[in-house]
Amino acid sequence: MNIQKIIKIVALVIGLIAVYFLVRIMMIGDEAIEADVANQGVLTGFTNLAYVILAIATISTLVFSLVNLVSHPDKLKKALISLGVFALVLAIAWFASSGEERLLDDGKILSAGESQMVEAGIKAFYILIMLAAGLMLFFGIKKMLSK
Repeated sequence: MNIQKIIKIVALVIGLIAVYFLVRIMMIGDEAIEADVANQGVLTGFTNLAYVILAIATISTLVFSLVNLVSHPDKLKKALISLGVFALVLAIAWFASSGEERLLDDGKILSAGESQMVEAGIKAFYILIMLAAGLMLFFGIKKMLSK
């Protein structure tokens, strides 16, 4: 039995379990679930199944990505360079931001460190937008001039 047949069977079993939980939820009804706490337990199985599927998808994505990177050194080099550029953008945004303690609308206080993190995230977003726009513009002009 090859891996694709096994994956299809596992996906079919997961789909049937999901349909079972969905039918149970639909049979009970929205109003009954909202009104009675005892009926809310039917949602637990559905959410647990969603967590299991999310974990399987996340783990398989990470494993296959890492295997692909390790088996192709040129792709690993490009990935590490990209990661380094991203870390450089984050460092520039962090050092360019100032952390000031602020009073929020709900009366809570945002600490200086938290304020600096928020500002650094916004500045990193702006830097990445400018880099993307600049690269698109550069390669667009380069492509027009090469024709």
